[in-house]
Amino acid sequence: MSQHKSTWHDQHKAGLSRGQRAADLMRNGMGSWQFVGSFIGFMIVWALLNSLVLGSGGWDPYPYILLNLFLSMLAGLQGAILLIAAKRQDGIAAAMAQHDYDTDVRAEAEIARLTTVNNQQLEILQELRQLIGERGSGQKTEPQ
Repeated sequence: MSQHKSTWHDQHKAGLSRGQRAADLMRNGMGSWQFVGSFIGFMIVWALLNSLVLGSGGWDPYPYILLNLFLSMLAGLQGAILLIAAKRQDGIAAAMAQHDYDTDVRAEAEIARLTTVNNQQLEILQELRQLIGERGSGQKTEPQ
């Protein structure tokens, strides 16, 4: 079996409070086409029930003042939920940027270390070539 390696994002999601998870869930729900479609459907059903089916006996006749009140309350609540979720997303983005920066700093240090090792190896190779060159020029070959 392969084990799932725990990433920074997995650890962050595990540390969320119930309210934060609820805000994310509601944000994802309210930001979907399913929500838009069901919301429009609800408003059409409300208008049809109050205007055509129930006629003058509807609980919210034509200017739909009660529906207006519900829509205003929903808009206020949605704004607050979206701000909570956006604030959390900003925090996540800042934490990810810091993580990327820390990774870049470690990578830069490792690259500097590897460059130093590579330069040392090049110096050793030059010294070896010089030694081989000196030995080769110091030895005389006899004609055959």
